[in-house]
Amino acid sequence: MFLSEELLQEIHERAPRYDKENAWPAEDYAALKEAGYLKAFVPKEYGGFGLSLKEIAQEQTRLAMAAPGTALGVNMHQIIVGLGKHMVRFGNKKGEQLLRDAAEGKLLAFGISEPSNDRVLFGSISEARPEDGGAYRFYGKKVFLSMGKYCDKLVSFGQDNTGESPLSVFAYLTPDKETFIVKDDWDTMGMRATQSNSVELKGIFAAEEQILTKVAPGPSFDPVVFGIFAYFEILLAATYFGIGKRALEIGVETVKKRHSVSNDAPYANDKNIRWRIAEAAIMLDGIQPQINELSDTLEASSEYSFIWLPRLSSIKNRSVEVSKKAVEEIVRASGGSSYFNRTELSRLYRDVLAGLFQPSDQESLHDAWANILLGPIQ
Repeated sequence: MFLSEELLQEIHERAPRYDKENAWPAEDYAALKEAGYLKAFVPKEYGGFGLSLKEIAQEQTRLAMAAPGTALGVNMHQIIVGLGKHMVRFGNKKGEQLLRDAAEGKLLAFGISEPSNDRVLFGSISEARPEDGGAYRFYGKKVFLSMGKYCDKLVSFGQDNTGESPLSVFAYLTPDKETFIVKDDWDTMGMRATQSNSVELKGIFAAEEQILTKVAPGPSFDPVVFGIFAYFEILLAATYFGIGKRALEIGVETVKKRHSVSNDAPYANDKNIRWRIAEAAIMLDGIQPQINELSDTLEASSEYSFIWLPRLSSIKNRSVEVSKKAVEEIVRASGGSSYFNRTELSRLYRDVLAGLFQPSDQESLHDAWANILLGPIQ
């Protein structure tokens, strides 16, 4: 284990306050940085601790059990570190700058989602405007950009329409107050500590060395596009899995303490309540092995087929749906007190719902599997 139990307990104790205040968990990030977590996933040769994808995924699950909002925010940093590793492994040396920055303690963010753009990673509605010397300026709006006010660097993209065919242009950007405008619009049901505000790009500049790749829009095994997709889905799955695991812990503790007046016995003896607790555990039981298997296989593989895209989407979707259902079972078993915002279970329920809106959603997941199995619609 990388993160100590003492650190996780401290983060856990602060989580209700950050949720209530709808505030950035500054103390959490300072503590995580001091613990070396921002460079935990960086290979040792670049100055990090060299955790594997499976190991960092397990740490994300543990962190999410303590504070889902903090975990989901810093998860975006770990995705970018994973992207850097993937780029370097497949010959794109520009990934080294991501790894070195993370090793130096810089906080890295992730700006892909755009309003009403259901292509998500596979095509931008923002503009990538070319300049002399291979540089670009980016214009457009990004949404759900976690840590936007606080990050040191971020990966984002836009579309270059100046050539014969459009190109998705991915860049490693440095925010500034003039061309990277963060809006104070994060007032959500859950995951409030992520502070995933909307951002307007107003000509933010990227020199040629900051351009990570230029590729035709659409699904791709370009190391940048596939790297973002793969590490996003696996690490998101690991984070939401932590919510389900924590809910189960709460459920077990709660039903042992609740007393049934009619039966004059703890609810832990009630067969219907026992069924709900067991149902949550059974659903959660299959998530960790799949995360582990995909993590190991991703890092060991030298090439990928298109079945990888729906497989990666599946684990994210399954983790979110299972954790959501597990939380619901625990809410039912725990009684009406869980309806109050002051309870941790109420917060977990609100937090887990955020996973429904993050890619890949159920519609695109089912379309992908149907196209693999049945071919495109004739």
